[in-house]
Amino acid sequence: MEEKNYLLNAKEKSDHRLKKNSQFNFIYRKGERFSSKHFNLYIVKSKFQNYKIGYAISKKVGKAWNRNLLRRRLKEIVRLNNLPQNGFNYVLQAKVGAGELDYHKIEEQILFIFKKGKRV
Repeated sequence: MEEKNYLLNAKEKSDHRLKKNSQFNFIYRKGERFSSKHFNLYIVKSKFQNYKIGYAISKKVGKAWNRNLLRRRLKEIVRLNNLPQNGFNYVLQAKVGAGELDYHKIEEQILFIFKKGKRV
């Protein structure tokens, strides 16, 4: 019984993900862009109440293990700082060189671009 409840809770958490290529492309075209040295943040108003966020990390950033590590760090930074606001969709895009940054430098830049976008 507890296992099923755990699975339901895990599914609820994935509600905030952008999944389709068309969703990413829409945000790239219509969204407002805010940049730091190693990241771009695209923000667009959503027609739904909840927020959605997607992470775009190019193969130019590094090998698969490095891209996955960066993606996990980005997700954790966004979760811990409660950065996204309801009513908006976000794409957080990593630039070349982002894979070499440590956790604290990544967090500093992510907080900076979310503040630039006035979404904190």
